[in-house]
Amino acid sequence: MTARPADNSTAGPVASRVLLIDGFSIAFRAFYALPVENFTTSTGQPTNAVYGFMSMLIGLLRDEQPSHVGVAWDASRVSFRTSQYGDYKATRGETPAPFIGQSDLIREVLTALAIPSLELADYEADDILATWATEASQLSDEVLVCSGDRDTFQLVNDRVTVLYPRRGTSDLARMTPAAVLEKYGVPPARYPELAALVGETADNLPGVPGVGPKTAAKWLTQFDGLANLLARADEVTGKAGQSLRDHRAAVERNRQLNALVTDLDLPVTIADLGRRPWDQAAVQEIFETLEFRTLRSRLAEIGPSTDSQTQTSSPAEPSQPLATVVLEPGTVAAWLAEHAQPVDQAEANSPTVEVDAPPPDRVGLMAVGGPAGVAADLVGLALAAPDQTAAWIDVGRLSPDDDQALAAWLGNPAVNKVGHAWKEPLRGLWNRGWELAGLSRETELAAYLIQPDRRRYDLADLASQYLGRDLTSATVEPQPTLDFADTDETVDTAAAMNQAAAVRDLSYALDDDLATRGGASQLLVDVELPVERILARMEATGIAADRELFQQIWSDLDQRVQQAEQAAYQAIGRPVNLGSPKQLQEVLFDQLQMPKTRRLKTGYTTDAESLIQLSVKQPHPFLDQLLAYRENIKLRQSVEGLMKAIADDGRIHTTYLQTVAATGRLSSADPNLQNIPVRTAASRQIRQAFVAGVGFDGLLTADYSQIEMRIMADLSGDQQLIEAFQSGEDFHAVMAAHVFGLKPDSVSPAQRSRIKAMNYGLAYGLSAYGLSSQLQIPVNEARVLMDDYFTVFGSVRDYLQQLVAQARQTGYTETIMGRRRYLPDLNS
Repeated sequence: MTARPADNSTAGPVASRVLLIDGFSIAFRAFYALPVENFTTSTGQPTNAVYGFMSMLIGLLRDEQPSHVGVAWDASRVSFRTSQYGDYKATRGETPAPFIGQSDLIREVLTALAIPSLELADYEADDILATWATEASQLSDEVLVCSGDRDTFQLVNDRVTVLYPRRGTSDLARMTPAAVLEKYGVPPARYPELAALVGETADNLPGVPGVGPKTAAKWLTQFDGLANLLARADEVTGKAGQSLRDHRAAVERNRQLNALVTDLDLPVTIADLGRRPWDQAAVQEIFETLEFRTLRSRLAEIGPSTDSQTQTSSPAEPSQPLATVVLEPGTVAAWLAEHAQPVDQAEANSPTVEVDAPPPDRVGLMAVGGPAGVAADLVGLALAAPDQTAAWIDVGRLSPDDDQALAAWLGNPAVNKVGHAWKEPLRGLWNRGWELAGLSRETELAAYLIQPDRRRYDLADLASQYLGRDLTSATVEPQPTLDFADTDETVDTAAAMNQAAAVRDLSYALDDDLATRGGASQLLVDVELPVERILARMEATGIAADRELFQQIWSDLDQRVQQAEQAAYQAIGRPVNLGSPKQLQEVLFDQLQMPKTRRLKTGYTTDAESLIQLSVKQPHPFLDQLLAYRENIKLRQSVEGLMKAIADDGRIHTTYLQTVAATGRLSSADPNLQNIPVRTAASRQIRQAFVAGVGFDGLLTADYSQIEMRIMADLSGDQQLIEAFQSGEDFHAVMAAHVFGLKPDSVSPAQRSRIKAMNYGLAYGLSAYGLSSQLQIPVNEARVLMDDYFTVFGSVRDYLQQLVAQARQTGYTETIMGRRRYLPDLNS
């Protein structure tokens, strides 16, 4: 373990501040702090660890201004410590798959930034840090060690401070000698002695049972260190003392293993860690590959001058602090006139930003809802103007002139406004008789088009990713809070203005990504923004419901549930809990000796699909009644949910989700009105409870006729498919006639059904196995059927194959409107 001391004779000039970073420790912290689904490139490369690491590094370079920087890495999981103790760190799990490769990307970035990285076989990163810190403490004024490993606390002294991540990588505790003593009750030099007694779970080093940090600190103070404590262990009384004596060998082993090596012969010395200008072209290339446009801007602010290629269309951080004001009644009109003037109409409605022209001025708009957090109950608006000023408007305290001026400003299409998640706030404006025009960008929708597979599009997450801005921390001067009447809740007006500014700046940053997504900018303007407004109207209007009919349907379903339950009991001669999988397994597979279904950890599955297949293989009255019981329970629950959703106006107001499905499809929630059952007579009765309602003449049902196949005919240009539509006859029968070589009137219902399944399934990539399952035929028969189909409709086959080949090449598929779906695993 002993190594030759580092040669300091060529150390060069004294360093002012040395920054040393534990590579894997910080990278893993970043990986778990940032959701991987929110930090993935369009090609599918996870980047959350890289982004978090680089964000922290840029912040440290900016705030600490180090003269020397180095990053240490573990060479592997094997070191001299594992040779001495085979279970050392043995409990650590496998590296998460999305993390694999990200440490290599971090090192690529560090190389481009001219920041040395170092690993050493048989040693850990902590040992490299310890050797560097020991050398640097003799040559520099201050040493900063950034690590999430508490073993580094033993390095802390008057010149060495450990920056320990408390939350993610953005909140670093400065562990000075005083801080270590305050937290652990011992000075830094004795921290490893305390750790030897208490143990370290992360390293799989068990300590003395029943001994915690407070007891360990008391002993170390009382006996003046671990050596004296162990030598006089017989003097320690009680159960803890006996436990210490019983586990003395473990304590000695722990202390030997947690001692960091401070005298390694390293190929990179402190002199080699001096800051140097980085390779701008290399940084630009890798940041573009990782899609880190915002980090590149933040980096440019702290590094050497950059050429025009490293600039983005808008700075990540404001060039000057945000000047904020809470507007008093009677001052709104004047503030709008001074700070939020309209811009040129053509610029306001332009879907894209010209590369060589400055982007048009935009006003960030943030709506704040009432005590329940519902934006439709609008209580205030925060505006962030282009001149780095922001204002809070309490809509409940507007003077008549204010109201008129604000209404005119909101409805002016020449004022280029941008917002985030504005579907519900639109209803809040409408409730006050206002209209919104000129909303040229919506950052939630823009981010959705850029990353359709992302789970969430929270403003805070997007601001962190694109702007490097933490919206949870105050970046503007504190402002008065707004108290709600009759509640204890308040609005943080400063935070609202901060968010409005973030929306404004985020809209520019997202423009860069929209421009690289083909027709995404046009899709945002022509489709998503208008659809958002339509959905807001639909939610506000709702659909009327016949409460009495719902109640009657519920009663009928409840009666059917009880009847099916009693009939099921009679079929097996005893009552059971029909909702208990365990009891159902006992009835089906033990009592009735039915064929086993799919095996689970808890037995054999009793899910609906398996029971339906089971009822076909081996019919039994119990199965029939069980399926009827489940079906009626499900319908009864649906009716209960719908009845609860009826508002005071007698209408159901669902919420339409525009950014959930990666394909662009809408969904409905609270309640889901897109999933009203229709298969059975009982379920169809539920639909009868939706009525026109007061003020409406009737309900209209509209549906496209074979819309998927019409689009397929147009895109593929298949003449047989086109002629099938132009014939005017039963489309699926005509298609079946082509495949089976018959006249349309000779096609049997079974043949028509098979081709209908083919028509819709193959357009969505249905396989022979899937078709066999759908039609309940052998796989070979399904494959022959598919071959016959594509022999007739060869252009459809060629078109589908062409789509797949193109997607393999580009990494995505695209609709005729320009919506992209990225398929990073297609070539896996």
